[in-house]
Amino acid sequence: MQGTPLTANFRAAPQIGEADIPALVAAGIRGLINNRPDGEVAGQPTSASLAAAAARAGLAYRHLPVVAGAIDEGQVVAFAQALADMPGPLLAFCRTGNRSATLWALAAARDGRPVEEILACTARAGYDLGALRPRLRDASSR
Repeated sequence: MQGTPLTANFRAAPQIGEADIPALVAAGIRGLINNRPDGEVAGQPTSASLAAAAARAGLAYRHLPVVAGAIDEGQVVAFAQALADMPGPLLAFCRTGNRSATLWALAAARDGRPVEEILACTARAGYDLGALRPRLRDASSR
């Protein structure tokens, strides 16, 4: 699982497992952002197990869990900070990749990237975030 690129330094992906980490390293990924709360579904890898596997592989790792449909401003700020602090290229993941793509889009809007450019990036990656347009516009005006 190498994820889908939204930019040269950022990819969004569905849930990864420990077994995926060597391929991610081989693909040049240098950091992982886990946007999935622990215990969301039975059998999902825990953040602690993924953090340990990432550390063994030399990857930066951050757990920023969000609930689908309930992403708040503080979570967007924390995600933007992770993007700024962590070495890239980065891969963020959740159940389907949609929450990670949404967080990226909101952080990009806060950073001044044009809304239509953000939506084009996410659409090329297979994430239809058109319904997020009003919130992206609000974020870009901060």
